[in-house]
Amino acid sequence: MKLVKESQWTYTIGVVQSTIFQGDAERLLSRLPQDFFRCCVTSPPYWGLRDYQAEGQIGAEDDPDQYVDHLVVVFEQVRRVLKEDGTFWLNIGDSYTSGNRGYRAPDKKNPVRAMSYWAKTPEGLKPKDLIGIPWRLAFALQKSGWYLRSEIIWEKPNCMPESVKDRPTRCHEYLFLFSKSQKYFYDYLNVQEANGRNRRTVWSIPTEPFTGAHFATFPPKLVEPCILAGSEPNDWILDPFFGSGTVGAVCEQQHRKYVGIELNRDYVKLATERTRNTERLLFTYDRKIATNEKI
Repeated sequence: MKLVKESQWTYTIGVVQSTIFQGDAERLLSRLPQDFFRCCVTSPPYWGLRDYQAEGQIGAEDDPDQYVDHLVVVFEQVRRVLKEDGTFWLNIGDSYTSGNRGYRAPDKKNPVRAMSYWAKTPEGLKPKDLIGIPWRLAFALQKSGWYLRSEIIWEKPNCMPESVKDRPTRCHEYLFLFSKSQKYFYDYLNVQEANGRNRRTVWSIPTEPFTGAHFATFPPKLVEPCILAGSEPNDWILDPFFGSGTVGAVCEQQHRKYVGIELNRDYVKLATERTRNTERLLFTYDRKIATNEKI
């Protein structure tokens, strides 16, 4: 694995080993080779939920339509660099309108929730409205040409408590499966459930904190089925919003090569150390038995 900082490239970037690029996702994706990756697994910054303290960050747009439009442009580049039989797994969460508050105070249990900016209630929505970001984005991507193949509910049995008294506590996020083409690579046998039945669309996976990360990270157990179903050993995997490097760590374990792109310099350092220190696993699959052995 190597780390590459963004520069004023005007030519296609060639990659021969797992690499983390530091820079803007849209700009760097436009310089990666076409039809290169077998699979993309990513979780972009959610709209209006975090200040990642990076100039040009996604998620700080004035309204959700701008956010969705921004991501559609980024994921058009993802579609370009995917192989024709490639899949795209997108983890995305929802949010509520701010009630026109311009900031968010820190939470004693979760200080990172504090924000110096907070988008006002978008036109057409009301205070306390659930915005519906995941489906707005999914339908926009479908309209742009992606095949929307499945919605998966990531149920969090250890979700963060909420002090709300007028609605249920939210304990899930969405994971969408898109494909570039009508026919695509999907190894359903590799992700069968323990009883041998086909994988269902509700995945109950606890969240996992990662030392040094002061932001939301998606757990390896959420990433593993995506990579095992959407690729084979030695395939190239892409994550344009690399964060703490979960996708890279899983790729190291499952013998996939990867490219990660991350805007925030501190997160790049964190992800670099994490992937370098990941123990590799030898994954062997049998129609009846799957085993993971450290090597």
